[in-house]
Amino acid sequence: MKIVLIPDSLKESLSAFEVADAMTNGIRKVLSDAEIISCPLADGGEGTVEALVHATGGYKVEVPVHDPLMRSIKASYGILGDHRTAVIETAAASGLALLNNQERNPMITTSFGTGELIADALNKGIRKFIIGLGGSAINDGGAGMAQALGVALLDEKGKDLPKGGEALVNLAEINLTGIHDALKSAEFTIASDVTNPLTGANGASRVFGPQKGATEEMAAFLDKCLSHYASVIKEQMGKEIDTIAGAGAAGGLGAGILAFCGGVIKSGFPLIAELAKVDEKLENADIIFTAEGRSDLQTLSGKLPLGVGKIGQNYRIPVFLITGYAASGAEELLKHGVTCIMPFQNGPMTLKESVNDAYNLIGQTTANALRIFLAGRKRINLP
Repeated sequence: MKIVLIPDSLKESLSAFEVADAMTNGIRKVLSDAEIISCPLADGGEGTVEALVHATGGYKVEVPVHDPLMRSIKASYGILGDHRTAVIETAAASGLALLNNQERNPMITTSFGTGELIADALNKGIRKFIIGLGGSAINDGGAGMAQALGVALLDEKGKDLPKGGEALVNLAEINLTGIHDALKSAEFTIASDVTNPLTGANGASRVFGPQKGATEEMAAFLDKCLSHYASVIKEQMGKEIDTIAGAGAAGGLGAGILAFCGGVIKSGFPLIAELAKVDEKLENADIIFTAEGRSDLQTLSGKLPLGVGKIGQNYRIPVFLITGYAASGAEELLKHGVTCIMPFQNGPMTLKESVNDAYNLIGQTTANALRIFLAGRKRINLP
């Protein structure tokens, strides 16, 4: 029997690789001789670099950069196996996880560190980029990234704007004379399934700002700042970024990449699955296991289990989703190729208990799911 594992990571618990390992242990308890193809992936968020570096035989590069509060840190990005493509996660240098709860303030946090990662890859001769937009602490529209790439954002007196989203309200001039010359020949693909525009009721500030520490008043002001930022970009660069679906991803970093790097936005999981050559791994597969921490209506917005379900549907391979918690709306996945949803909590337990024991729980649930699959296969006499 051939079994393919395509799990996502479980936030604050297990990496996608650890989830796949737990699944493998569970499978071995039931079928010791099964052929197991492990393909841990991501959908553009956390784990994207690790997944694509592993899948393509690439490597990681660690460089000194600045975090969202401009403190010196080290962060990594990946070079894929073609040695021509860099994959960068926004969270690596501009992530919410880099700040404690008291430090979260999207008025002042910056995407400067992400720009530094891009600049390092450009300096190494890389000209193709995949940027995963997820887990950011920023709301600066990619202004910090642009500053790290040599763009001068100036106020009415010709002075450089401070870092952070609130400073954008004073933007008067965009000077591109110092922009990194290699951007002229670089290609940027934004891996994201967020469809929010830059501003408005569904924009970056109002929808995602509160997750990053913004009060209602701060979110309203930041929305005003980004609106002004977009209007100056349109007036001086001739680029419309405000209403483009996905421009609001990662605090508007999507908009910044569109404006200053000439990027295009693509759905995260299909892009990553193509690069990882998932189709080749599914040849003659009998069953697919996937996983995530919580399954709900947000999963339907393009997260990994939805993509895996659609792949299973296309190849007529059953897909079992192992999840920490199946909330209202998760059953909609059954309409998109997911055969069965199996929560791995096996009794009353706290979230902390579930997180701490996730490895064992996933192994047990995977084993049980496989037993159910084998029993059903025998019952209806499938080959």
